[in-house]
Amino acid sequence: MRLDAMDVSLLTLLQREGRLTNAELAERAGLSASACHRRVRALEQAGVIDGYVALLNAEAVGRGLTVLVLVTLENQRRETMQAFETAVEQVEEVMDCYLTTGAEDYLLRLMVRDARDYERVHRERLSGLPGVARLVSNIAMRKVFTRTAMPLSAGQAGSATRKAGSGA
Repeated sequence: MRLDAMDVSLLTLLQREGRLTNAELAERAGLSASACHRRVRALEQAGVIDGYVALLNAEAVGRGLTVLVLVTLENQRRETMQAFETAVEQVEEVMDCYLTTGAEDYLLRLMVRDARDYERVHRERLSGLPGVARLVSNIAMRKVFTRTAMPLSAGQAGSATRKAGSGA
């Protein structure tokens, strides 16, 4: 879907304030409420808007330690990779899983309570994942910043793909 200037405006506003009502969004974008609703619905249906979430403060909910884990599999056969991906998705502490290039096969971002909690997750969950040959853990000392809003410009085109069951 190719984005025009109005799409970019709506998406930028929603990325900053996802709880805007349709009337507030329409007013800020300079659209009628019905036109705004139609455009947002089209962006949702095209998969440009993947979902709506509340961003939580990790420390406030007891998940103040971020651990980045590099995973090397025993091999890169399709079955091994699929088994790993299916299993790692069941580990609730894993917030992101990326298939990567380079020496390692995957990069995981975990949110845990503390080092002892990570040790438990490593021992009970990660080390037992199918196909895992090696895990290298890096503890984040401090979050410098997090960016949730993607940079957008009019005329951008992309293929919106959504994982089945994805809400955010």
